[in-house]
This record gives sequence, structure tokens and C-alpha cells, in this order.
Amino acid sequence: MAQQGFFITFEGVEGAGKTTQARRLAAALGPDVIVTREPGGPPISERIREIFLTADGITATTELLLIAAARAQHVAEIIRPALEANRTVICDRFIDATVAYQGYRGGIDIAFINQLNRAATCGITPALTFVLDLPPEVGLQRQRQLHRNRLDKEALVSHRKVREGYRAIAAAEPHRVKLIDATQCPDVVHAALLAEYRKKAGLL
Repeated sequence: MAQQGFFITFEGVEGAGKTTQARRLAAALGPDVIVTREPGGPPISERIREIFLTADGITATTELLLIAAARAQHVAEIIRPALEANRTVICDRFIDATVAYQGYRGGIDIAFINQLNRAATCGITPALTFVLDLPPEVGLQRQRQLHRNRLDKEALVSHRKVREGYRAIAAAEPHRVKLIDATQCPDVVHAALLAEYRKKAGLL
């Protein structure tokens, strides 16, 4: 499909500050911005999110298929209609999270993940993706102050694989994916995000 709006996604390890920075960027861009998340968005996808984050003994393949189902519904109900209406959409996690988590962390073939992502999204891809890069140890320390889900509680080696995945994605697609140092203070991170957005949107 021809995307008319502007699609921005936020990625990163647990505790990198994605949700906070996504909201700050949305506020800076104005009222006609939709902020959403994955897994989640519409009611069906939010129900899948609850299963995804709380089920014990879930396999990487089950994770992948749940995420694909949630994403297909999310794209159909929220993302695609908003882009077709020429709106800006900011999403907390999207296709790159699947590569980083179920691919690099879970060991599933990345070519297969990419194929499934294309099917779930009908070919929709972000115009701009921010990877908030942070050592997993720092992110997990931040998360200890909040409610922790099953992913937060995984071994450090799993979180390091996720970071490795994100850094590989950023290196492979520098035109779309911008690696942002999330160890900086939130105001500095926000300023960097805003500058990258303006550059990509042709506003500089």
C-alpha cells in the first residue's frame, strides 16, 4: 500500500525509556499524532499482550506467532487507517523487536521472521526507527523500580542478545534506524530524537 502518513517506531532493551520518549516526541509534534504500542493497540491485541507477558513456559515460536497475530490486528485497526488518513503514528516497538527478541534472543531464523512480519504488516514499514541503546544492566536496574514482567526477569545473557540484535539492525539499515545513546539524560535524548525526526521529515 502507499503510505501517506509518517510512521515512527521506538525500540530498545527493557528499561531504555522508549515509552517515555515516545510520548515526549508525540507531545512535541502536536495533537494529531497517534501513540500506540506492541504487542497491543486494539482490544484483541491487548488481550494477546496479556498472554504474551504473563504466560509461563512460553516458547520462542509461540511468542513469534502471538506477536504476528497481535500485529496483524494492530495494523488493520489502527496503524494502516491512520497512515492512510495522513496522520503521524508513533509505535512503542514494532517489527524490529521481533527480530531482536525472537530472532537474536530466541534463535528463530530471521529470514522466516521477516517473511512473517511482511505478512502481518501488509508491507508497512516505519519511515524512521529509533533504537534507544543502553547496556542491559542499566535498563534492568531501572526496571527494578517498576512492575516487572516475565521478560524483565530473564537472564542477563538474553538481554545482551537483544541489544546485539538491535545494534545489528541499526548497522544494516542506517537510512531508517537511528541508534540513540540512552545513557544520556532524558532531555538530551529527546533533543536528539527531535533533531533526527526533523532531518528525516525534511524540516531542517
